[in-house]
Amino acid sequence: MAEVMHPNGLFKPIPFIALAVLIGPGSAPAAFAGDASDPFSVQALTSSSQTGGYARDQSAPPCAQGDAAKTLLSLWNVVDRALCDNPQTRSAWANARLSAARVGVARSAYLPTLSASGSVSRNRANGGTRAGDTSSSGTTAYNAENASLAAGYLLYDFGARDAILDNAVQTLAVSNFTQDATLQKVFLSALQAYYQLFGARAAVAAAAEAERASLESLKAASARYDAGAATPADKLQAQTAYSQAQLNRIQAEGNARNAEGALANVMGLDANRSLQYVAPVLKAPEDKFEQNLAQLISDARRRRPDLAAAEAQLKAAQANVQAVRAANMPTVSLSAGAGYSGSSLSDSLHSQSLGISLSVPIFTGYNSSYQIRAAQAQAESQAAQRDSVRLQVALDVWQAYQNLSTGIQAVRSSGDLVASATESARVALGRYKAGAGTIIDLVAAQSALASARQQNIQARYSLYIYQATLAQALGRIDWELVDESDGMR
Repeated sequence: MAEVMHPNGLFKPIPFIALAVLIGPGSAPAAFAGDASDPFSVQALTSSSQTGGYARDQSAPPCAQGDAAKTLLSLWNVVDRALCDNPQTRSAWANARLSAARVGVARSAYLPTLSASGSVSRNRANGGTRAGDTSSSGTTAYNAENASLAAGYLLYDFGARDAILDNAVQTLAVSNFTQDATLQKVFLSALQAYYQLFGARAAVAAAAEAERASLESLKAASARYDAGAATPADKLQAQTAYSQAQLNRIQAEGNARNAEGALANVMGLDANRSLQYVAPVLKAPEDKFEQNLAQLISDARRRRPDLAAAEAQLKAAQANVQAVRAANMPTVSLSAGAGYSGSSLSDSLHSQSLGISLSVPIFTGYNSSYQIRAAQAQAESQAAQRDSVRLQVALDVWQAYQNLSTGIQAVRSSGDLVASATESARVALGRYKAGAGTIIDLVAAQSALASARQQNIQARYSLYIYQATLAQALGRIDWELVDESDGMR
């Protein structure tokens, strides 16, 4: 997570420094030293890459990756590519750098301004002649040169610059925290898409197994019908169950293809890219999951970047109120200048000036009053939004905690359900072949087994998603979850 230092503590020149710049040559103050494109070094207040502080290996070059199509992608590769190449992370990083540049703009208000202008012209004038000019047309031609140098410095503005700078700093904090929140969101999306893909593939395998079992039942019903031991209704019901199993398998295959496209999309790739993935290593869940919910909510409110961003937005709005108030106060400025003008018609003229000016707003048509009202209302709105996010954090933690607790139990229960449904289907098929059971019993048992398998698959893969969701709700990225299920580690 990027740390944001308040620029007021880093840079705030005082009038005598400005006077030294105005009236005498010399090098720029050390406080302003930096490269030509970033003299205030404001970009150091943002992350150095789009992965922020969430790259798994901070010592490695950020986002140094090869061609995804030529790589067998593990879960670690998927997450790393998503953090690097997803457009959302790049956009959030760009917004942070934009806000940093605006801090530089706000800092520049503390420095004096210096401008130069000059002109050279060839002129012709009618109606007069110079001594010795024999032009019969009465037209005078002459050269003119002008040059000027002007400097200015705002000495005092009742805190307007401070408020504007504070607003820019808080806006930068918003952008940095928003980048953190975006990275956590993309991290979770990558995990979800990865597990959903393998869940969909497992569902295809389960549907294919259900189709095979239905075909076996159809063959058994056909054999009994041919032997005269079953009615046409038995064969039709078996045929219907088999057709339904085929349809379920086709739909499962379509879902798997959609999941492949969704995972590629999260990684910032086209959905039609053909990629190869390493299957995750699924582990049995812990016996129980019990933690102090109140403490989890407290930790989340301390760590969640979206809540921190909301707090910074409120501070930025409050700083804007002060800036609007100060904008309608008097300002005191220092100005200095030097000029030169010359003409071939007259002697050259040199001029210098140094002065102090006072500007006092007297009446703005009540514009200032309504600007202040608008800024105050904006601050109130941001306070309400901050409170809304604070409540949402508690709800997110509560729901994620309950989903994870339920998911742990669902994995065990669905495993027991598959075991009993498998035995029930086996017995039903044996009874039907022996003539002791009905086709209705067999179809029902096979349908229950197919449903149990689907529920078990959903529970097993959802458990990892629930764990990642709880980590995000707590405001952190859980790389341990990636390591534990990464098939290449």
